[in-house]
Amino acid sequence: MEIDKLPSPSDVAVEQEPDGGAHVLQEIEEESTRTRLLKWAAVFASALGVLLVPVPAGVTPQSWRLLAIFAATIVGSIVRPVASGAVVLLGVTAIMLAGVMTPGEALRGYADPIVWLVLAAFFISRGMIKTGLGRRIALLFVRAIGRRTLGLTYALVATDTLLATLIPSVGARSGGIIFPVAMSISETYDSRPGKTARRLGAFLTVALYQSEVIICAMFLTGQASNILIAKFAKEVTGIELTYARWMIAAIVPGLLSLAVVPPLIYKLFPPEIKRTPAAAEFAAAELRQMGKTSRGERVMLAVFVLVALLWMAPALPATGLAALNYVRGLHYAVVAMVGIAVLLVSRVLEWEDVLAERGAWDVFIWYGGLVRMAEALGETGLTKRFAESAAGFTAGWQWGAALAVLLLIYFYAHYGFASITAHATAMYTPFLVVTIAAGAPPALAVLSLAYFSNLDASLTHYGTTPAPIWFGAGYVKQRTWWWLGLVASVPNILIWTIVGFAWWKLLGWW
Repeated sequence: MEIDKLPSPSDVAVEQEPDGGAHVLQEIEEESTRTRLLKWAAVFASALGVLLVPVPAGVTPQSWRLLAIFAATIVGSIVRPVASGAVVLLGVTAIMLAGVMTPGEALRGYADPIVWLVLAAFFISRGMIKTGLGRRIALLFVRAIGRRTLGLTYALVATDTLLATLIPSVGARSGGIIFPVAMSISETYDSRPGKTARRLGAFLTVALYQSEVIICAMFLTGQASNILIAKFAKEVTGIELTYARWMIAAIVPGLLSLAVVPPLIYKLFPPEIKRTPAAAEFAAAELRQMGKTSRGERVMLAVFVLVALLWMAPALPATGLAALNYVRGLHYAVVAMVGIAVLLVSRVLEWEDVLAERGAWDVFIWYGGLVRMAEALGETGLTKRFAESAAGFTAGWQWGAALAVLLLIYFYAHYGFASITAHATAMYTPFLVVTIAAGAPPALAVLSLAYFSNLDASLTHYGTTPAPIWFGAGYVKQRTWWWLGLVASVPNILIWTIVGFAWWKLLGWW
């Protein structure tokens, strides 16, 4: 079976014209300019489309302008005429210029503790990579169970799962730690994009990415948008998805999905190499080269354990011990900030490391802006009005049928999104309100939509941050990637609805 790869300049024969590369660059620049203009046109058209509709009775003009700006921000986050952070910053600026909110109100999202929790957790991931602890954990797993291809896959999956308990930066986990190890091992077996892709690398890229989206769903810190989703859920229903509650609800269907999906990929898209003793040898050699655990790794491990335990503390029952009750009452953001303080005081992280973490500050900008816009939109009552008007779609249905159809629409709508955040921000709250209006138990709607927000990223090669990294390695054709993503979506949907619903019922949550 022939495998395509992404073309590199050396793969493409180009007839040179008299003006050489300048002509080609000019065409590319013109095409890029046209593309950007089309993207900006889509952004402004979405806002204009809302503004041209007469303001409904009972809705203030300011609320309607907010909806127009919010719609333009979401469309901008999807088509990306500029970076997502810049799109949101422009949206926040537009809100202030349009008189929808005062500067203090518009910027209030940046004071939200949840936003600072995400920022601090990104800094912790920086420490994990800088000290090499994440890589060491991956190599230890590979050395222990990496002598067969599936064992190697699960060694890297186990590493990712462990790191996801604390690190919401899926780009740092998957792209910064798992991906380099997987590619190094593939090359050890002379598996590279092209004719040798199917030896090992093609299978690993698909299996590890499909596992990644499951891991994203398993923890509140699985990826950055989960905390935003939890905030939406609480605003609409009052149900609080704490760190422990999210993990307990996800652990059974999540582990079952991880047990099913990689072997399914192995069956449908098998690697030529079934045994990988060189992977364990590679890991052992790398560990010898790394030497004994450094002071930085030990401090990082201590912080990792401390923060994870403190995040789990609210799940403990109240006692007469004042100290324990104090720990139970610590906000997640405070715990994360304590972890950062330890890393800074111990000099595991320098302040320059914090300033250099561009991804964290980018998330801070768009996260704080989206949190405030979504919160303000909920306060206008527009979400409730949408639910009332949309309820007619499922009028007369049993709530189970309504929930099933709405979940499937929500899941496969992700073909149109290049970001979990954009999808969840645009659709989570409206779909949650509509499913509850159809009669679905609120907890069931909250949990299923929250987990589907992650699992649906399996569908495409642009579904979430690590997707372009894995696909961009060039081991797998796009149509193969999409086909396997569609196939993997079926057991995921069945497991998280049938087994997940039963598990949540057993827990007494609906």
